[in-house]
Amino acid sequence: MRTVRAPATSANLGSGFDVFGVALDRPADVIRVERASRTTIDVTGVGSQYIPEDPEKNVVGAVAEALDAPAHIEIDKGVRPSSGLGSSAASAAGAALALNALYGRGLSRTELVPVAAEGEAVVSGEAHVDNVAPALLGGFTVAREDEVTTVEADIALVACLPEIAVSTRDARRVVPSHADMEDVVHTVGSAATLTVGMCRSDPELVGRGMDERLVTPARSELITGYGGVRSAALDAGATGVTVSGAGPSVLAACYPDDRRRVAAAMIDGFEDAGVEARAYQTRVSDGATLF
Repeated sequence: MRTVRAPATSANLGSGFDVFGVALDRPADVIRVERASRTTIDVTGVGSQYIPEDPEKNVVGAVAEALDAPAHIEIDKGVRPSSGLGSSAASAAGAALALNALYGRGLSRTELVPVAAEGEAVVSGEAHVDNVAPALLGGFTVAREDEVTTVEADIALVACLPEIAVSTRDARRVVPSHADMEDVVHTVGSAATLTVGMCRSDPELVGRGMDERLVTPARSELITGYGGVRSAALDAGATGVTVSGAGPSVLAACYPDDRRRVAAAMIDGFEDAGVEARAYQTRVSDGATLF
């Protein structure tokens, strides 16, 4: 048996739609795998009642098939499904790392990224890597069609998860198909600023780099109370606020000493909108850990 702790992740970070991602030090899934003649899946933990255990409908089943590695797979969910925190990516990345070790496939973590992305396709319909890449590689990741670049960074974050659900498919439907050049230029500038901020572990630059005018305005409309939560976080010391992935989680960058205050402000902001929420005081962290 092999066991993996696979972290939550946040994709896009505002200005890096389908490109940027970070691994978070909490929450996380725990995946255990054991050799078997055919793949079976047991799911426990937060939101497990909404996750199919049929291997053909579960992300880890697709990963096991891609690696030709049948196994009994146990998933203890710490990352809630439909949270915007890479729930399916955590399971897919964890299963890929565990099965690769269990069967001695010898693939590197970078080589496992497209394997885990095949699992993501079960949920989103497409094999995106912006969550599975940081889940496997850790740190801040920049994903292109043919490569992933990773940067170690030390940035304090708060991920606030409201008790509402936004599906990845719904969030993709509201993304505009056209954009004004002025907004494109603004987003490119923000993306460059955020990247420099990650390389320098500078929360001011990372926060400023989250600002963009293309995807976040459309997706934020799906999140009850987003405007108030964003304002509350900034007033509490956040350097930047954006939608985490497809939402509904809201991600804030800040200085470490401001993390507790920002988390409380975001919870209060959702409560003012009549929505219960919890906040993870987290940071950019390592990728999945194999035990």
